[in-house]
Amino acid sequence: MSIRLLIADDQALVRGALAALLDLEPDLEVVSEVGRGDEVIAAAQASKPDVALLDVEMPGLDGIEAAAALRVAVPGVRILMVTTFGRPGYLRRAMEAGAAGFVVKDTPAAQLADAVRRVHQGLRVVDPSLAAETLVAGTSPLTARESDVLRAARVGGTVADIAKELHLSEGTVRNHLSAAIGKTGARTRAEAARIALDNGWL
Repeated sequence: MSIRLLIADDQALVRGALAALLDLEPDLEVVSEVGRGDEVIAAAQASKPDVALLDVEMPGLDGIEAAAALRVAVPGVRILMVTTFGRPGYLRRAMEAGAAGFVVKDTPAAQLADAVRRVHQGLRVVDPSLAAETLVAGTSPLTARESDVLRAARVGGTVADIAKELHLSEGTVRNHLSAAIGKTGARTRAEAARIALDNGWL
């Protein structure tokens, strides 16, 4: 019996290359490919994969949100995050969302296939250098609300825009931005957002 795979990646070239490489393995079969995080659930329900390989950064839903939704909608599917961005905060958030593994995209094909098999067997697979970085980086200092406000600030709107989008008062938004700037050691909200993003806290 081959292990059935779903691949979600917004870059068609990367998705195609991953599918082609994994399909070469005699015990692996790619049964579904999607380019958006919000297409993952429907694809998984239709194709019944054993393992879902999810990219972190995708439109619609990011891979971590898609992983959390997949755990609820199709609990039998094992999740392996495959990302270009080896940010420590991503690993922690992915594991909290229910992912069983986390590897970077430049992992050699044989190693990636092995990671898929191990995740399918119920084991955890984590890129070792990323695991070490995550321990050093620690957890995000930001509260959920501060993260929301910084996420909204990344787009570059005014305090009023952010307040409207998040249904908060402008004073509350200013307080959250100020706290986030302090916690990240930044000088501006744009810098705070960049630091938080680089650490995988957003």
